[in-house]
This record gives sequence, C-alpha cells and structure tokens, in this order.
Amino acid sequence: MKSNITIKDVAKRAGVSISTVSRVINDSKPVTDEVKQKVLDVIKETGYIPNPLARSLVTKKSQLIGVIVPEVSDSFVNEILNGVEEIAKMYDYDILLANTYSDKEQELKSINLLRAKQVEGIVMICWKVEEDHINYIQNCGIPATYISKTARDYDIHTVSTSNKEATHDMTKYLVDKGHEKIAFVMTSKDDTVLEMERLSGYEEALTESNITLDKDLIKYGDTTYEAGYESMKELLDEGIIPDAAFVTGDEAAIGAINAICDAGYKVPEDISVAGFNDVKIAKMYRPKLTTVYQPLYDMGAVAMRMVIKMINKEPLESKKIELPYRIVERESVISKK
Repeated sequence: MKSNITIKDVAKRAGVSISTVSRVINDSKPVTDEVKQKVLDVIKETGYIPNPLARSLVTKKSQLIGVIVPEVSDSFVNEILNGVEEIAKMYDYDILLANTYSDKEQELKSINLLRAKQVEGIVMICWKVEEDHINYIQNCGIPATYISKTARDYDIHTVSTSNKEATHDMTKYLVDKGHEKIAFVMTSKDDTVLEMERLSGYEEALTESNITLDKDLIKYGDTTYEAGYESMKELLDEGIIPDAAFVTGDEAAIGAINAICDAGYKVPEDISVAGFNDVKIAKMYRPKLTTVYQPLYDMGAVAMRMVIKMINKEPLESKKIELPYRIVERESVISKK
C-alpha cells in the first residue's frame, strides 16, 4: 500500500478519469453503481485519503466550525466544549479551537484566522461579548452563536439559563434555611444585563422575605478561585460575618470557602456557602458545594446545533434560548432553623 497515493493513482487503478473519482468522493454528480463501487474498492484497497481542501473547493463546504474560548482549562468552558464537540461529531463536523486568554485583540484575530480557514460557522464562548466581536463576525457573513455573560445585551443568537430566576431561587433557598445576612459575591465587575438580572434576583428574594438589603454585603470580582478568596477576605476583614455567602461561580465559591477557613471559621457550621454552575469540582471539593446547576454540556450542544441549523438554512425557534436550571443541595449549606 502506497502511503502517498493520489487521486490520479486511484483513477488509473480503477480505469476511470480523475473527475469520475472526484464525483464519487464528493457525491457531486451521478455515476453508475458499477463505476462507483469500483472506485470505492480501489480507495479501500489503497488507503487513499482525499485532500480536505480540494474536497471543500468542490462541495463548497469545509465541514469546519470555529470555536473561540477565553480559557480552555477553565472548568466552565471545558464542560461547554464537551457538548460542542459531541454535536459537531454527530453532524460530521470538525472544530477549530481558538484559545484567547480573554484578550480582546486575540479574540478579534481569532475571528479573522477562522475566516481564513474557511469555517462554516462560529461558536463564541467569552466572558464579555462586545460590538466589535459581533461586527467582525457579521461582516464575515459567518453564522454564529454566543455563550457569554454579555451576549444578552445584543440582538444575536445566544444560549443561556434564566439567571434572574436562578439567583432568586438560590437566595430564597438560603433564606428558607434560616439565613438572613446573606453575602452576595458577583463574579463580574461589568454592568451587564446578566449581572443586573442576578442582582435583581437576589434583591427580590430578600424583599419577598422582608429582609432589608445591605449593600455592604455585595462584592464584585470575577470567576476565579483567587477572586472569590479576595472578595470573602475583604468582607471578613471589614468585620462583616454573614450567615451565608452566595457566590455566582463555583471556583470563586471554593475560593470563598478557603478564605472563611483561613480566617478561623467553619463551613457550613459558621458560614454557609453556595455557588453557581455545578462544574465537576463542586462535587469533588469538601465540603461538597451546594450550587445552581447550569446545564453547561447542553449549552454547548444547543449552541452547536443552532450554528449547524443556520449553516443549513433551517428554521430556528428563537434567537435566544434559555435552558432549565435547578438547585443542587450538598454539604456547604446547613439549616439554622
């Protein structure tokens, strides 16, 4: 078997023209069953692998979808990627992954790079979508879906969960467990629709429970362990000892737990802690983290399916899809009643 077999070699062995072999490979024009089988037999016998670029020129389809991520090692991103990849494989697409480290210039460069690679669609996962990102992609004429904290601010195709309701329900859950002094650590400093929805959900739950809002209990950081640690340390250093802390990101919530423990308090005996997302580490850490389950795998899968529908010009039910959430009770929250 030749390792460098070409389409010309396949045509010669099958006794047909190169264009006939191309038609069989790309299923672009009809050939007789007899000729088709003869060509397929030679391909199998020789181990010939069609050139994907040449094939894309014939079919006008690269079978590639670009996926832009802020940090591939982030547990939130990683679980979304599992869903993205699964659906891509199901529909015979390969993905080109662009890891940007949350750098805006790198994100814009990645869009141009993916365009040069002739991707048919883009799934963009980033912490902060801006008009520049959207304009770059729309000017390329490439179908795209977005998973981002700020994507809800724009008239674009997005996948998310109902953040206001989820935050409301977790806050109410903590109140129902007998906690009144509830710290709220938001994992973003940006004044976005999503963050305002989360803050609104927190405030509404307190109002419904006749608890006065204390703005000193609200802190702003980001999604990292370090940010969660620093936000909680700030509270404790200020002499504010909450009954519970609701941190809107699991890794940041684990940082908060360690800050509490380092300050000489116990979780959940002294301070209960709840997170958001239900990434894998939430159930691996001790105490296991009570959190809002956000269907990250499904978010990736739905975003990829939306892009494929757009590529195939299939109808979409909605531009903005919200997936269900639920509260997962574990060891980091106890009842004080």
